[in-house]
Amino acid sequence: MAKSILAVNAGSSSVKVTFYTFTNPPRAIADAQVSGITAPPATFKYQRGEFKQKEQPQENLATPQDAFKYILQRCFSDPELSEVASDNDLAYICHRVVHGGDNFEEIEINDDTLHRLEALEDLAPLHNFSALEIIRLCKKELPSVASITFFDSAFHQTMPLHVKTYPINQQIAKANGLRKYGFHGISYSFILRSVAQFLGKPAEKTNLIVMHIGSGASICAIKEGKSIDTSMGLTPLAGLPGATRSGDIDPSLVFHYTNEAGKLSPASTKDMHLSMAEEILNKKSGWKALTGTTDFSQIAVENPPSEAHKLAFDILVDRILGYIGNYYVKLGGEVDALVFAGGIGEKSSLLRRILAEKCSSLGGVEEDQTVKDISKGGGKGPRTLICQTNEQFEMAYHIVCSRS
Repeated sequence: MAKSILAVNAGSSSVKVTFYTFTNPPRAIADAQVSGITAPPATFKYQRGEFKQKEQPQENLATPQDAFKYILQRCFSDPELSEVASDNDLAYICHRVVHGGDNFEEIEINDDTLHRLEALEDLAPLHNFSALEIIRLCKKELPSVASITFFDSAFHQTMPLHVKTYPINQQIAKANGLRKYGFHGISYSFILRSVAQFLGKPAEKTNLIVMHIGSGASICAIKEGKSIDTSMGLTPLAGLPGATRSGDIDPSLVFHYTNEAGKLSPASTKDMHLSMAEEILNKKSGWKALTGTTDFSQIAVENPPSEAHKLAFDILVDRILGYIGNYYVKLGGEVDALVFAGGIGEKSSLLRRILAEKCSSLGGVEEDQTVKDISKGGGKGPRTLICQTNEQFEMAYHIVCSRS
C-alpha cells in the first residue's frame, strides 16, 4: 500500500492534523483536531470524507503531546481509515514550526537539527514549544517515520537587510538573533502559489498585498514572488493587534503597565521561560482586553453591542489600513491583488467591506473556491481576492514535490 503524509499544526491550545496521499497534488484523507487544551473541556473533531464527528474526550488532554497521542490513537483505530492503520503507513510527518531563525527551508529532524531548534525556543517560547513537544514525541515513539519541519519565518528570509534590521547595537543584535523574521509564511507560500495560478501569472512575476487575519494577524508585501516586508517582527507579537496580542505599542509601555515586567510569569515552567511582559502583551491584550471576548464575529457587526466593541473593530481597521498604504507605496503601486485570508479575513464580510470602501476597491463573494474574486467591476486598481489558506496542504505539497 502507498504510504501517506501526516501534516501537524500544533498550538498551545489546539493540535490539528491532516492525513494526505503521497500524490501530486496531495489529496486529504482525514482531518482531526483537539482544541481547548488550555481551556478544558477539550473538544475532539474528526472528518473522513462525508463522515464528521465531534465529542469531548473522557481523557485528560492537558498538553499538546497528550492531544497528539489521542488523535493518532483515534485515527489509527478507525476501521474505515484503511490508508492509515498505523505509523507503518506513514512516509513523512511534517510539522509547522513558527520560528525557524535563519533557516531558509524545511529541515529533517535528527539529533543535531533538534538541538538547533531547541536553541531557538528563547526567541519564541509561546510559539515553538508546542510544536517541539510533538516533534520530540514523534522522534521517540515514531522513530521509523521521518519528521520534516516547516518554518513560518522561512518565507520572509528574502526581506532586504534594511527591512529586517532593528536600529540597535548590531554586535548584540547579531549575537542574540535580534531582527525582524516575520511569520505566517507557510500560509503566505500557499496563498502566493494559489493566487498566481488564479491570475494566470508565474509566481515570480506576481505582486500582492496579503492579509492573514485571524486571532493572530499579519500582512505581507510580496514583490515578484518574494516577501519584501511583513508586519510581524522578532516574534509574532509585532504588527497588528490580535485576539489576545497587543500588536505594535511603544516598547516602554509595558514598564509603565507594571514594574514586574521583567520577572518570570507564573505561567513559566522549567522548560518554557516566559516573562510577565510577554504574558501581558501576548495573552492579556488585543480585542479580548477591550471587549472581554476573543470571538471577532461578536465585534464585527453592524450594530456593535458596546462602544468597546466598536473601538476594537476601528483599531484593527486603522492598523490594517496603515500597512496597506505602506506596502502599496513599497510596491510602487504595482499590485496585482489585495488578498484576504485567515479565519477572519475569509469570513468577516463587514471587515472586508469597510476596508474595501476605505481602499476604494472591493465587492461580493462566491463560495467553494480556494481563491475568490470580490473586486468591483471596472475598477482600475488591484483586484481584491479571498484565499482559503491551507498550511497543512502546503507542507504536504512541498514534501511531495521535493521527495517524490
